[in-house]
Amino acid sequence: MQLAIIVAIIIAIAGIAFAMQNSVPVTVVFLLWRFDGSLAMVLLIAMALGGIVIALASTPSTVRRQWTINRQRKRIDELDQLCREQKEELAGQPRRTAEVGPAARNP
Repeated sequence: MQLAIIVAIIIAIAGIAFAMQNSVPVTVVFLLWRFDGSLAMVLLIAMALGGIVIALASTPSTVRRQWTINRQRKRIDELDQLCREQKEELAGQPRRTAEVGPAARNP
């Protein structure tokens, strides 16, 4: 996770440096929308929109993974509790081999 954040920061810095070196005025036309601005602003807006799209696209899988992790942790806790109860039950029971004499073991 930390590596992904570091890589994202490096990409953002490189994108900003690229945008600042390209400050030529441009016109962007998309369907009925027209935008006049510097190339730097257009590049930064495009990079921000790309980040938003990626975040929105990865959100469902992240939420699903967190639900799965929480469900598995709950199940692990239930199984740990069951295991502890069974160990306590076994520890409370006397050993049958100790109660039964050696003659009773060999019929």
